[in-house]
Amino acid sequence: MRDKFLQILVIIISSVLIIQLFFLQVINNENSDIVGKASVQKIYNFPERGYIYDRNNKLIVSNEPYYDVLIVPRDVKISDSIKISMDLNISVKDFKSRFNKAVKFSKIKASVFISSLTKKEYAELQEKMWRLSGFFIQKNSKRKYNYSTASNLLGYISEVNDYEINNNSYYKSGEMIGRQGIEKTYETVLRGKKGVNYFQKDKFNRIIGKYNNGIYDTLPDSPKKLKLTLDIDLQAYGDSLMKNKYGSIIAIEPKSGEILALVNSPGYDPSLLVGRERSSQYRLLNNDSIGKPLFERGLQGQYPPGSTFKIINALIGLQENVIQEETLFKCNGGHFYAKNAFMKCHTNEATFSNLNNAIYTSCNTYFAKTYKEIIESHESSSIGLNKWNNYVKSFGFGNYLGYDHPTGKPGFIPSSDYYNRWYNNSWRAVTTISNSIGQGEILTTPIQLANFAATIANRGWYITPHFVKEIENDSINVNYREKKKTLIESKYFEPIINGMVDVVEKGTATNSKINQIKIAGKTGTAENFIKIDGVKKQLTDHSIFIGFAPADDPKIAICVFIENGYWGSRWAAPISSLMIEKFINDKIERRWLEKYIIDGNLISEYLKPYTKKNFKINE
Repeated sequence: MRDKFLQILVIIISSVLIIQLFFLQVINNENSDIVGKASVQKIYNFPERGYIYDRNNKLIVSNEPYYDVLIVPRDVKISDSIKISMDLNISVKDFKSRFNKAVKFSKIKASVFISSLTKKEYAELQEKMWRLSGFFIQKNSKRKYNYSTASNLLGYISEVNDYEINNNSYYKSGEMIGRQGIEKTYETVLRGKKGVNYFQKDKFNRIIGKYNNGIYDTLPDSPKKLKLTLDIDLQAYGDSLMKNKYGSIIAIEPKSGEILALVNSPGYDPSLLVGRERSSQYRLLNNDSIGKPLFERGLQGQYPPGSTFKIINALIGLQENVIQEETLFKCNGGHFYAKNAFMKCHTNEATFSNLNNAIYTSCNTYFAKTYKEIIESHESSSIGLNKWNNYVKSFGFGNYLGYDHPTGKPGFIPSSDYYNRWYNNSWRAVTTISNSIGQGEILTTPIQLANFAATIANRGWYITPHFVKEIENDSINVNYREKKKTLIESKYFEPIINGMVDVVEKGTATNSKINQIKIAGKTGTAENFIKIDGVKKQLTDHSIFIGFAPADDPKIAICVFIENGYWGSRWAAPISSLMIEKFINDKIERRWLEKYIIDGNLISEYLKPYTKKNFKINE
């Protein structure tokens, strides 16, 4: 019985091995050798890239057809290079360069020789293809942008490079890949999966039909559509307000973390980076060293937050019980925080401010004293600062936030280790007093400040900001649905919000009031420095505003950051109020304010460092 069992086992194992060898040596081997056969042409079948819509189902990005000329170098009669160049409408030098690149990729495998032919170019070339041995045409599609905005958010697609080809077997030379923005983050979702067709060629190199009746052909997998969180009309309106100004606008729906607008200025039309002129257009944009349109200021710009940061110190002060709403601090037109060290305030008169008054008048003295109490209420300044650091980071400062965009910077929130290195373990609260008013070492990004406004609107929690609302037949990352709570109890946000409402009603941003919409906000002014020939020079201050509305039931939270914009109420606050009015009312009644903003021009401010003696303007 035992011997019989062993015999059966041997027969089964032998049968399995024979079947596997058959598939490996006959079936699979035949398939793997297809491409190596001179009589077989492999042509990929690319699905149309996935469409992109805004939150209101308006089509932002679609596709239009184009044609690529592909080459199999082994089949090309290189002796006819002059004639081939004329047929392809390129120079002989260009032909040789492209041919050598194709040979480097493979002599027997097809690669893109000329990309993005228009329908007209394709029709003209089609008549000559019979004499172009080794060349054939492949249909594809390229991006079509229905709006000339949101370029940095969307990103673009371009040809894969050698590194990408070597590290991802899916891509072949000449194929396209998502580059930056949503196109990069959601590349596998938007591209789908290409199929492949094998064709039989005759002795004249002409395709005569499917190879082996198409049994090895594969169909492409369709890509998925994306619905963004973006309101494209609000985005375009933000563009108009930022004309001739450098900076960013970021608007978020507080309850969902959905980004309603990400305006980068100066920006560019995304259509510039489509087609054969993409490379030259990219170089022009990249060479603009003053405007830097490829630099996403809202996600990459790291700036001092200025007086907007006073709010977080007030919240920490309340949580740590070093101040209450009624706490009064005397301000003598400023604050002597150390011997011969004076922090100036906005008034020259001696005043007493409580928390509410300090917020809407933006009293430097009040927040400097609050910060000092926070740091010194612990056994040591190091312990106090580290606790302060933890509170601040719980609002999303000092990290990348985790949004679904590949671009960003973390900003910087100093810890005791940082100051210990700089001051050799010998420092106190007054050494770091600039932290109280959002200056000094603190760096934040505009999206962090917008998220901060959303967190205040939610009374102490936020959902990670994100750009994609829905993926066709799929779900978004769970991270974009979960609440993240700060270390501040919700009860402490009410007095802060009351003060922020008064900022607009009777404080530093009264020029931004909207009838029947109550805005809670905070202006900010941040010092602005630049290094010229190694020398630190001070330029015009940045203008900042954060806020949300309606204050009692927030629908939109916002940060506007205007580089070299003087002070918060001059540009950032009114721009914020216009964006809020547009989003909530879908119309603008304050046409006088809109005209003032649209006509405003700060270009001379940005040229100042380049127009002085010995400095040349980049054109």
